Amino acid sequence: MAAAADSPPPPPPSTAATSHAKSDQINKPPPTNPAPPLATYVFRLPREHIFRHPPPENAAKYEKLRRDEERRSRRRRCCLLLFLLIIAAAVSAAAIYLVLLSLSPSYTVTKIAVRGLNLTSAAPISPEFDVTVRAENPNHKIGIYYLKESSVKVYCDGEMLGYGVLPDFYQPRKNVTVVRATAGSFAVLLGGAVKTELSNAQSCGRVPLVLTVEAPVKFKVGFVKTREITAKAKCDVVLDKLSDKAQILSKHCHTALESRLLG
Repeated sequence: MAAAADSPPPPPPSTAATSHAKSDQINKPPPTNPAPPLATYVFRLPREHIFRHPPPENAAKYEKLRRDEERRSRRRRCCLLLFLLIIAAAVSAAAIYLVLLSLSPSYTVTKIAVRGLNLTSAAPISPEFDVTVRAENPNHKIGIYYLKESSVKVYCDGEMLGYGVLPDFYQPRKNVTVVRATAGSFAVLLGGAVKTELSNAQSCGRVPLVLTVEAPVKFKVGFVKTREITAKAKCDVVLDKLSDKAQILSKHCHTALESRLLG
């Protein structure tokens, strides 16, 4: 046992043997069946098995979410527009309320000149009434715009004898404006009752007439204009005669404002 333990290690292989082994490996012929080269393979799958991005079920969900978002956006815009319209209506209503609380404009007839009203003629007549109207704006902070499409009408016993229009103009605050209009008619054939009424009234020196005025107006409150309001006036007038020199013996006028917003 001691001898085995003390035996020396085996000697290393010689250099000549190592060189001989390498030479054998170099001179070894190549293998008769070499490994095949790398190749590219193409796999064909059915169309229904091809995955898209996003998948069809996700695309449907996305489209539904997009439509829902568009509907919500439209609802938000509609709500905003409705809110703005409500605010605008409230401002207009407040302005009109302010106008109606303040002093209303007043109208009165100061002169009427009559021409062409021949009560003895059996033929049609074309009377004319030159009407002078005094418009007063007593408000200290409100101006009045008188718009087009106004009307002036003259009646006797319910029958219209003349029609005309007032000029459009702006009346500043705390102002009195005198306007003139011609109310006439063409080829009017007066009924027997009206002709008799006018003849008897002129013989008595008291001819009753009714004059109506309607004018679309807008009130200016600061920088704000109200919606269109119709100013109406009705005057019961008594003349001494039917001529261009007629004098007004008595008159009574009533003025009213009619707002479309207020019904």
